[in-house]
Amino acid sequence: MKTWKKIALGAGIVVALAGIVAFTVYQSHKNVVTVQTGKAQVEDLASVVSASGEIKPKTYVNIGANAFGKITKLYVKEGDRVKRGQLLAQLEKVQSEADVDATRAALAASETDAQAADAALTTAIADLNRAKADEERTKLDWERAQGLFKDELIAKSEYDMRKAAWESADSGLAQAQAHIAQAKAQKESTDRRITQTKANLTRVSDVLEKTSYAAPFDGMITNLPVREGETVVIGIQNSPGSTLMSLADMSVITAEVKADETDIVNIALGQPAEVTIDAIPRKVFKGVVSEIGNNAIVRSTGVSTAQQTSASQEAKDFKVVVTLTDPPENLRPGLSATAKITTATRSNALTIPIQALTIRRKSELEEKKPGKGSVQAAAPVADASKDKSKDEEVQGVFVLQHGKAQFVPVATGISGTTDIEVLQGVKAGDEIVTGSYKVLRTMKPGASVKVDNSAPKKEEEESSS
Repeated sequence: MKTWKKIALGAGIVVALAGIVAFTVYQSHKNVVTVQTGKAQVEDLASVVSASGEIKPKTYVNIGANAFGKITKLYVKEGDRVKRGQLLAQLEKVQSEADVDATRAALAASETDAQAADAALTTAIADLNRAKADEERTKLDWERAQGLFKDELIAKSEYDMRKAAWESADSGLAQAQAHIAQAKAQKESTDRRITQTKANLTRVSDVLEKTSYAAPFDGMITNLPVREGETVVIGIQNSPGSTLMSLADMSVITAEVKADETDIVNIALGQPAEVTIDAIPRKVFKGVVSEIGNNAIVRSTGVSTAQQTSASQEAKDFKVVVTLTDPPENLRPGLSATAKITTATRSNALTIPIQALTIRRKSELEEKKPGKGSVQAAAPVADASKDKSKDEEVQGVFVLQHGKAQFVPVATGISGTTDIEVLQGVKAGDEIVTGSYKVLRTMKPGASVKVDNSAPKKEEEESSS
């Protein structure tokens, strides 16, 4: 064989071998999936619930009008700090003072009548005692006269005179007893008149008192919608003309936030929280959960579900109050705030990136191994309970083992911002598929994978361009 033929034959063999190798490499990489991975690691983990709301004092009150009238004097202005009992506002009180003076005069007259009734009752009692003595004396005289007349020792005229005297004294006793009853009735009438007048005095005094408004506790005037000379009326809370001012106790400040209904089950009293205020950037305030609402609030309307007549499928929130432990003095009610509530903590917890979790049905995890060359019988009637169990979903992660992604069921605990606690299923150091989301959603158990942790950066650059 000629040399050139040998060279051509060798070159053909080399090209054929190269083609076979290239085809083998191509086929081996044909079903390889590019993934990003992360490590299962031990770290301290905290579960945090974030909720937005506003700053509110724990104790505040809208001081409303208790009487109709014109404001004659305002003793405070918005932003003033006041003490308990300090006079805040004064309404006109001419008629109220006149009613009080007239009622006091009527009470004094009633008390004078009562004194006169007491004196009349005392006189009637004295007359009764005198009438009793006269009746007893004349009765004895008549009884003696009966014996003497029987023995014919006195004349008939004497006997008749003593009998008449006793009958007259007996009538005087009955009259004195009637005077006693009359005096007692008059005394009772005057006493009741005094009670009535005192009650009327209490009423008009209360009306007079309601023209003056004093601070119920120490605090700050946070709202003053009225001016001197305006007329206020008794009306509905927060309606124009019925609210004089708002007073807030700024010694205890809270952040009243609305937590999502899916998070409220994890929030409990006493849990620590960090509060940030939009008006005071780059500063975090410590606090604790002091109150949790029991009624859901419809997010779109802000109305409690207890006030609705029909059920609603809208998103709902629950009120959560966080008391600040060391609030600054320059806080004002209504400032926007965000509270991050720590609902649970774990020390030395085994964690994985939260995006690594995925769901698979049991039917997808079962490996199909049909026998080669065997004749299959007719399929038996399917067991409904088995079919149902195959549709059950299993939570797990894909763990890299010898270049393949194996699905491993896991049990999880608390979740943090980016990581979640794993109770069983993986161990520290395991390499776990974390992305992309599309890959995790479609990956089959046992798939060959290629790790490229720079892919997310490239995707971000492509999306930004």
